[in-house]
Amino acid sequence: MFMKTRRWLGIILFILTTILGVSPGWAASSEPFTFGLLLVGPYNDHGWSQAHFEAGEAIQKEMKQVKMIYIDKVNPADRPGVTVPQLVDELVSQGARLIIANSDDMKDGIREAALQHPDTYFIHISGDDALSGKAPKNLSNLMGRMEYGKMMAGFVAALTTKTGKIGYLGPLINDETRRLAVSAYLGARYAWEHVLHKDPKDLRFQVTWIGFWFNIPGITADPTQVTQNFFNSGFDVVISGIDTTEAIVVAQQKRKQGKEVWAIPYDYKGSCEEGSEACLGVPYFNWKPGYKHFIEAAKEGKWKQEWLWLGPNWENINDPDTSSIGFLPGSALSPETKEALEKFQHGLASGKIQLFKGPLYYQDGSVFLKPGEVATDNQIWYMKQLLKGMEGPSSAK
Repeated sequence: MFMKTRRWLGIILFILTTILGVSPGWAASSEPFTFGLLLVGPYNDHGWSQAHFEAGEAIQKEMKQVKMIYIDKVNPADRPGVTVPQLVDELVSQGARLIIANSDDMKDGIREAALQHPDTYFIHISGDDALSGKAPKNLSNLMGRMEYGKMMAGFVAALTTKTGKIGYLGPLINDETRRLAVSAYLGARYAWEHVLHKDPKDLRFQVTWIGFWFNIPGITADPTQVTQNFFNSGFDVVISGIDTTEAIVVAQQKRKQGKEVWAIPYDYKGSCEEGSEACLGVPYFNWKPGYKHFIEAAKEGKWKQEWLWLGPNWENINDPDTSSIGFLPGSALSPETKEALEKFQHGLASGKIQLFKGPLYYQDGSVFLKPGEVATDNQIWYMKQLLKGMEGPSSAK
């Protein structure tokens, strides 16, 4: 019986090989394409890392013969002494052919790993090595144009505040976090000036940095305490720029105590669930379109090095298949503000509303953009300081 089975298998393989043109290596090619994720935080953090994890799950579900593996909590607090190249070695040993590092903090480590594994593809989220020429050919960069999402966050914050005081809960200080805080401020200032017709000088926009993307006890400032300090000192809207949900959690607690306060979380489309009564909305990343682009290219042998900075699909910014940046209105958003937000989005989409347009000045009074000058991508990406009108330090020094 065994010999007959082998004979029939041989006949079938011969037919596939000679008639259909399928090589004897077909069985090997049916192995799944495995990609790996290195997540800076927990995979279920209701923020930055969960947005990446769920995009990976969606890709695994949608694309045929694709498998995801991951390692989360890739940060010095959770994995002291463990390096990014060591974790890459582990993923490669499990069959990963493409590896995504999801934090700016992994920039040096993922470049080193890419050099050590020239036959493996790498994507670094938020970095610019492919732009600057520092990256080997197997390393690309991917980021979403969250500047638009933060503009929307600032816009609804300014239309909601009763005190004229908006707090921004910032992570560490670098080009990325400065440009996102600036975007939120510009959205708030636009709403304050052009919708409410108030003097921008009467709007307070304060940035407080905690020192990392999420709370590390003993190392960072406590984001729960920072948010409480905002609310206790008259700020009634807090926009989060960190990976986790402390701002919306504290805002929900304050509302249950009878305080009229609001918050805008960040990163993950489901984060309003942590405090729906206080949530004005959430600007979030949808990593699926970018992931799919690179995984398809690698899987089909069409990989090329790219630096991609993907924006919203303005026809439907919450389309899960095409829009890399979304904004979901929260249940605490008033109907009037929601209507104004929709008009604001149309203005951004058409280009009629251009917030990165001069005159704009840095905090130290130097010129960022001359009158009438529209910022280039490079000027926005490498944001040197916060802008005049914003409170809070522009550097960690």
